[in-house]
Amino acid sequence: MSQGIENKIISRIYGRGRGWAFTKTDFVAEFGEANIHQALSSLTKAGKVRRVCRGVYDYPRYSKVLDCQLSPDIDQVAHALARKFNWRIQPSGAAALNLLGLSTQVPGRWVYLSDGPGRECEIGKQSLVFKKSTLKDVGFKYRESGLVVQALKALGRENVDQKVIERIRRQLESRTCGRILRDTCSVTGWIYEAIKRICKGVD
Repeated sequence: MSQGIENKIISRIYGRGRGWAFTKTDFVAEFGEANIHQALSSLTKAGKVRRVCRGVYDYPRYSKVLDCQLSPDIDQVAHALARKFNWRIQPSGAAALNLLGLSTQVPGRWVYLSDGPGRECEIGKQSLVFKKSTLKDVGFKYRESGLVVQALKALGRENVDQKVIERIRRQLESRTCGRILRDTCSVTGWIYEAIKRICKGVD
């Protein structure tokens, strides 16, 4: 394998920024599979990328304060696997709450609804779980739509007060609200009403 191919692959990895997780699938459109395997093996040995589980690597985040690499970004790993297997996925429960900033507690189990088969893998001290679900749970066109819906479901109707509405609102941009409203119009009534309240106040 030429050094040029390895340089091109690491350039693409660096271009996505620290924390990005990936598999060979992210490069097969441009490079041969044997070259990709060789490049990733070489880059892992050099400490430029990290193998986080079978077939998945990341460009590690680094803490200057702690002077060490940080744990893998589980959401990035989940999406790397989804790209590899062509699954549609949606974080649910504690994962959705964490990603929307509604919970500061890092889940021990990150559960994602998926239109693929059920699967579980260990990422360090955390578990990444793909739970087979119906298309209506993972079929949203936009990531923000499913994230808000699953967070509201996890909280439950009785816990969605004005404070929660405002906290979710702060995570959204005005340009996303129209598409979220169109994307979620078929969800359960109380959830859609909450989404309308959230989007109404986004500047």
